[in-house]
Order: sequence, then C-alpha cells, then structure tokens
Amino acid sequence: MSALRAPFTLMALRQVVFCVAGVLSAVAVLVAPALVPGAGALVLWLSGAMTERPAPVVAPVFLVLFPVTVALLIVLAAPAGRALGSVQRALAGRLLGEQVDAPPTRSSGWRAVAYGLLKVPLAIPEGYGAFCYVFGVVNLSYPVWWPLFRNHPPGTTLGPVHALTPFGLLSTRSFAGTFLIAAAGLAMLLVAPWLMRAGTSLDVAAMRRLLGPRQVAERVRELQVSRARAIDDAAAMMRRLERDLHDGAQIRLATLAMNLGMANEKLGADGPPPDLDQARELVALAHRGAKDALAELRDLVRGIHPPVLDSGLGDALATLATGSAIPVTVTVELPSRPAPAIETIAYFCAAELLANATKHSRASSVRLDVAGSGGHMTVTVADDGVGGADPDGPGLSGLARRIGVVDGHLRVASPAGGPTRVEISLPLEL
Repeated sequence: MSALRAPFTLMALRQVVFCVAGVLSAVAVLVAPALVPGAGALVLWLSGAMTERPAPVVAPVFLVLFPVTVALLIVLAAPAGRALGSVQRALAGRLLGEQVDAPPTRSSGWRAVAYGLLKVPLAIPEGYGAFCYVFGVVNLSYPVWWPLFRNHPPGTTLGPVHALTPFGLLSTRSFAGTFLIAAAGLAMLLVAPWLMRAGTSLDVAAMRRLLGPRQVAERVRELQVSRARAIDDAAAMMRRLERDLHDGAQIRLATLAMNLGMANEKLGADGPPPDLDQARELVALAHRGAKDALAELRDLVRGIHPPVLDSGLGDALATLATGSAIPVTVTVELPSRPAPAIETIAYFCAAELLANATKHSRASSVRLDVAGSGGHMTVTVADDGVGGADPDGPGLSGLARRIGVVDGHLRVASPAGGPTRVEISLPLEL
C-alpha cells in the first residue's frame, strides 16, 4: 500500500521540485563555461566578421577569448560553487527535510566546485525520476481528454497521438490505445518516487561530504556543544539539589531540632513538673518530621542514581513499568551491561517517555524495548496513542540534550493520529 500511496504524497511533489532544480543546476554547470566564447562568437556573427573575413579576424579573437575564459573560470569557480552549494543546501532543507550545515567559508570553495561538477552525473537519476513522474501524470490523462478533443464524426481519419515513455514513443489513433498509454503512465508514476528517492539520497550524501563541514571540524563542534550542555546540565542539577535541600529536608530537620528542644524543656529535671502530654505531642511531631526528611533525602538520592539500577537495567525498567498507569511490555536484550552512567541516562529517559505517554498519548498499551549490538544500545518506547509528539518541545528536546552529552541520538515518529515511536541510541561504553 505504501508503494501505491508514494506518488500522491507531499514528499513526492517536493522531490520533483528538488530533482528539477538539480537538472537545471547541472545544465547551468555545463553551459557556464561556454558563455564567454559563445558571446564572442555571437558578436562576430552579428557583425559579419565570421562570414566576410574569417581567418584574419576570428583566429585572433578566439586566441584572446580562450585565456579570458580560463581566467574567468578560475576566478569565478569558487564563488559560483559556494552560491550553488548554498542554494542546494537550502533546497534540501526546505524540500527534503535534510539539514546540511555550512562549512567554514575559506575551506568550502573548491569542495563546492567539486560538488558542482558532480552535480552533472547526479542529475541523471534525478532527471529520469522527475521525467517519469511528470509524464506519468500526463500519460494517465490520455483516456480523460481523448473524448473531449478527438470526438470527430465516424469515418474521419485522425493523425496519431504520441506519448513519451521510458519504453520509447507510444502512438495511438484510437480511444482503446489510450489505455495502453495510461498503463505505461501508471507504471511510470509508481516507479518515479523510488527513482527520485535514489537520486536525492545520492545528492544529499554528496552534499554532506562536499558541502558540509569536514568530519574533524564537525566532530570538534559536536564535542564543544556536548561539553557546554554537560556543564549546563551539571549546573542545573546542582541548583535543583540546593533548592530541594534548602526548601525541603533542611527545613524539616530544623523543625525536628526545634521540637526535640521543646520536648527536652518539658521533660527537664529542674523547674515545675513535666507536662507529659505536650512532651509526647512534640516527640510525635519530631518523629513525623524525621520520617518526612528521610523520605525527601531518599527521593533526592533516587534522582541522582536510582538504587534499583544496582540489579541491572532490565530489573530497573521492569520495576519502572509496574508503576505505570498504562500497561507496559518490557523487553531487554543486551550483549553486556552498559556503563553505569549510560544505564542511568537510559533509565531516566525511559521514565520520562513513559510519563509523557501516560500524560499525553491516551494510549492503551506501551512497548519498551532495549536492544544492543555493535557497541550501541537502542531504547525504543512505542505507544498506540493519538500521536502529535513535538521533538522540539521542552520534554523531548531536553532528552535530546541529555543524551547528546554522551553522543546519543533521538528519533521521533509521531504523526497526528498516532502511533508514537521514540528511539534513543546510546553507546554501551563511554
């Protein structure tokens, strides 16, 4: 069914626009070097020099035009390549949803020129896919417009109607023949999205390689961002712990000390007889305050490192699932136990995703799967709810920042109407 729906999606239309733009870019790359000599030849032809005195005039002019053309190409190649690269990155981001960061200006010129030259062969699959899509729609329309424009009286001799297809030029003189053309158009339309997807995938890969930042520079920038996020997260955690200790446990312990002091005064050896009822009430308040302070301290410790993780991530997630308001199915298959910091991040991410599902998804069931291979683990939380989860919202963007500190990645698929699927990829070791 997805193959039948693919030509009629908004993404298919966006791919058509991107592919057509790619073909135009390739044509521009091929035509640009011929502009200067072509303009000179046009001037000579209009002036009549090429027909009246070709040898004495034309040869010196072209001897001048050739080095001028080479010099212009050398001077303008890098700026033109950067301009083409900027346009292609913008089109990829807007039409395909593929974001390619710009490289440093000084190092991007000749890489952009290389991409411009590579654009010529890349335009072949893109142009072929766009041709199949556009002419597939045109060919499908033949049975529709034939009765409107070919309704001549019987006995009228009509010229053939032609249709372009990848199989060659099809022609027909009858209404029945238009269904053969329409069948060819349907086949073209069904295969077009896959051709365009192949062409655009190659194009985006070339963009990332030639138009994006170099791998070392990109890695350095990612590490700088991760370091800044780690510092911010650590500072935020310290502020939260300080606030919780100051507003919670510290006040309760101060109240406990005050109640015990007052009870001690009531039970003092000197002075009037002790008031046992008031002393018992103060001791009871102190006891209750001590238990509340212990509970808050226990919650703070659990927020730093849940004790349930001491038994492993599988047991911790199973315990977490039992406390969910929505039935949760947990599957954990790991080749080895992750690093403690990775386990903690995975646990808190799963806890927040389950909490989000409970609050917003209106789901009837949730799956929590953890799998590992090749030095990485994937935590997947999927529900059958209403969807619409926003990756840029405060909750999911916060998770993305947290896992980005350890080179993790977050992927969200949550169309309107559901279902929602969130995948978190983490390294097994730091």
